[in-house]
Amino acid sequence: MLERSFTVRNKAGIHCRPSGVILNAIKNEFPDHFFEVVNPSGTRLEINSMLALLTLELTCGTTALLRVEGIDEERALQRIGDLLEYEFDFPPRK
Repeated sequence: MLERSFTVRNKAGIHCRPSGVILNAIKNEFPDHFFEVVNPSGTRLEINSMLALLTLELTCGTTALLRVEGIDEERALQRIGDLLEYEFDFPPRK
């Protein structure tokens, strides 16, 4: 199992839309991997659903820990860690 600290940079935090992007990457690119996030309060959750990501309350500026276990841990850790740190620029909905 590998782990990496990350800091949320998205201004609105990890809400529904970024969660969807992150979960799609997990399910499509790393379906056989285990992903866990530990937030600053010590809550540990497997990130396998949008509800799990939202429950972690990852707001802008939050630093948390990502853990990954699987056959391609290094690539999975880099990809999902980068998405958790990415500053998403979603166009406003009409």
